[in-house]
Amino acid sequence: MIIDLQRFIEQEKAHWAGLEQIIDRLDNDPGQGLSLEEAKRLHYLYQRTSADLAKVATFASDPETHRYLESIVAKAYGEIHETRGREPGIHPLRWLFLTFPRTFRRHIKAFWLALLVTLLGFSFGGAAVSFDPQAKEILIPFSHLQQDPTERVAREEKSDEDRLRGIKISGASWYMTHNTQVGILTMALGISWGIGTLVLLFYNGVLLGAVALDYIRAQETTFMLAWLSPHGVIEIPAILLAGQAGLVLAGALIGWESRIPLQVRLRESSKDIVTLSFGVALMLGWAGVVESFISQYHAPILPYSLKLSFSLFELSMLALFLARSGAKETNGA
Repeated sequence: MIIDLQRFIEQEKAHWAGLEQIIDRLDNDPGQGLSLEEAKRLHYLYQRTSADLAKVATFASDPETHRYLESIVAKAYGEIHETRGREPGIHPLRWLFLTFPRTFRRHIKAFWLALLVTLLGFSFGGAAVSFDPQAKEILIPFSHLQQDPTERVAREEKSDEDRLRGIKISGASWYMTHNTQVGILTMALGISWGIGTLVLLFYNGVLLGAVALDYIRAQETTFMLAWLSPHGVIEIPAILLAGQAGLVLAGALIGWESRIPLQVRLRESSKDIVTLSFGVALMLGWAGVVESFISQYHAPILPYSLKLSFSLFELSMLALFLARSGAKETNGA
């Protein structure tokens, strides 16, 4: 192949400089991703520069240009085919508003499965209490939930004293600790190929359904909703996300006929599992505070309308956050 080397360099050096500029930007800021168009541009410039390197290799009299092209092609190859992943700095707000909701949406099928299993458990628990009121003694392990709902409501509504005075912080800590333990267990049981995670999600649904039907049968639905919803609209989705993380782990273990080795599947899914885990922890922390400072106070101390309105606001914000946060951002998180 015969070409005019100087003319060739003049024509192509703009493409080489463009490739080098993208590589330098990624090196200087590893946390910054590329948009789809930028990624396509990187791939195009890499292919074009690689072809130019092959042409320049035929000119033994121009080793400097050859070394220069070898250098940027090697760097570009490393950026495109990197498998270890970048180690960007910690950006809490970027993680919260971009990485976390995107990870949730990326594994949305696992979330729907967790929700379905929980609803099946809810239906089972409600049906069991409906057909056999004595079943709640077996299904509900907590003694304070086995008392007659009407008697409890009458006692709670008659008192206008702050029965949690001085122990709200310790109460919130207990709720956070207990709920986080349940969340961690739900995620960790994904190691059982998801069977343990599904069983625990089903049981949580059974417990919730039994309690709900017990109060509904006693015609104390308003009290039950105002009692459970302020923290429940965050706590229940958090447990579902914990189940989602457990199912992601199970999917990586099972592989579903994937030819990717187990070690690679686990490495690729580990970041998403950790992201969901931290998200669950944040949600359960908030739920614990709300349960201690708001949920345990009933009318006349806190009007039911106020508690229900607050619950609706929480649920709306959470749904909007998980569904839309980061959806219009083009750069990778």
